[in-house]
Amino acid sequence: MTAPLTPPPPPHDDSPHQVRQAPPAGAPVAGWYEEDGPGMKTEVREAVVITVAVALGGVLLGLLWSWLAPHVPLVGEELDRSWVVYLKDTEGEQAIGVDGTFTLLGLAFGLVSGVVVFLLRRRGGVPAVVALGLGGLLGSLLAWRLGVWLGPESDVIAHAKAVGKGVTFSAPLKLGAKGALLAWPLAGLLVHLGLTALFGPRDPEPMYPEQP
Repeated sequence: MTAPLTPPPPPHDDSPHQVRQAPPAGAPVAGWYEEDGPGMKTEVREAVVITVAVALGGVLLGLLWSWLAPHVPLVGEELDRSWVVYLKDTEGEQAIGVDGTFTLLGLAFGLVSGVVVFLLRRRGGVPAVVALGLGGLLGSLLAWRLGVWLGPESDVIAHAKAVGKGVTFSAPLKLGAKGALLAWPLAGLLVHLGLTALFGPRDPEPMYPEQP
């Protein structure tokens, strides 16, 4: 008698063109991983919330600026039935102090906002970074306009007439160096990116199927 013939095993194809089937859902298979993190819609919604929340911080910045900024003293004089307003202290540095106060406050707000956004969203991401920078810029603009509105009267001639000839009064709150508006967004971005680089989660290394 002859032994029954058994068909040979199918050849094992290790060619790169071989099609591999994905493991069934929920089955833990070595060599497979899935990306974590929220979807793009979720990140966009979070970015909108970050932008609005950071921008609203400009209200507090404007209040602090109008309170802490030094006042520039002015004096009005009536000459030939017309009023002339000039600086009382021509060598004073109060105007520089106004810009410096806004810049320092902007740096402090950028530091705080960068830390808070990182603690609330450690995953980072481009939408969060863009929202932090945009919110800081909007907050600086809001603080600038609010501080000017809360400061002394902008019509210096009318103010000089109201207080009287030779009486010292404060000049309107004015931001001479518009570059100070960038202190908040730049500080926030640098702090957030630095914290993300140092303490942010690392991307998992991809695992490939083991070769037989």
